[in-house]
Amino acid sequence: MFTDQSLQESRCFGVKHVPLLRPLGWLARGWADLRRCPGLSLLQGLMLALPGALLLLLARHQFWLLAVLFSVFLLVAPILATGFYALSRDLAEGRPVAMKTLLRAWQPQDNRLVKFGLLLALSGTGWILCSAALITGFAPAPINGPADFIRLVVLSDDSLLFPGWLALGALLAAPMFASSVVTIPILLDRRISVMAAVLTSWRVVMAHPAPLALWASLLIGLTLLGMASLMLGLVVILPWLGHASWHAYRDLVSMRD
Repeated sequence: MFTDQSLQESRCFGVKHVPLLRPLGWLARGWADLRRCPGLSLLQGLMLALPGALLLLLARHQFWLLAVLFSVFLLVAPILATGFYALSRDLAEGRPVAMKTLLRAWQPQDNRLVKFGLLLALSGTGWILCSAALITGFAPAPINGPADFIRLVVLSDDSLLFPGWLALGALLAAPMFASSVVTIPILLDRRISVMAAVLTSWRVVMAHPAPLALWASLLIGLTLLGMASLMLGLVVILPWLGHASWHAYRDLVSMRD
């Protein structure tokens, strides 16, 4: 999967060591960036949250459609946060932030972000198919809506289906998280191939399993909180996490001399 060239490119980046609770600092700095440019941040958060709210409203009684939408949203979140990374980069470098900052971030000069998005889409398709096969194969009755899933899977007393479903999700999500935790910020910030960026992201996670596990839990927990408010909480949470993710990248990755 990784060529000698991508391995060599990745070695240009060092991995900084951070303590266990450093992700809380990333959230603090992300919140500070949100307060420094609230207009642009919240505007982009609104543009991302409103379509999700509409889809949630339309699919609220269709469990499998909801599951697909939720999975897709988690997968594309790192790419959707590209504008927030660009804003935080300009703030850190003392440059004024404006709408053109966001437009530049969404008008890349090459197709690296597209390639990485396709990789995420393929991975997500595998997770959705595996999840559907597990639930439909072992559920005691057909799952047609969210209420069926809660009653037959989540609240079932004599079944290991829900713990098994969670374990499968964690097993499949872990490599996807490791492949994306700092990949998009690197692609935005440096001229590096997609495979080299992914490899660097893996190196970061392998060097910091505990802090990055905490970071993943914070990302998932806050995203779920935003989605539980009919997606409207994501107007604030997405910018917050996007800005924080830029600081995570800057804390974890360095350029070697």
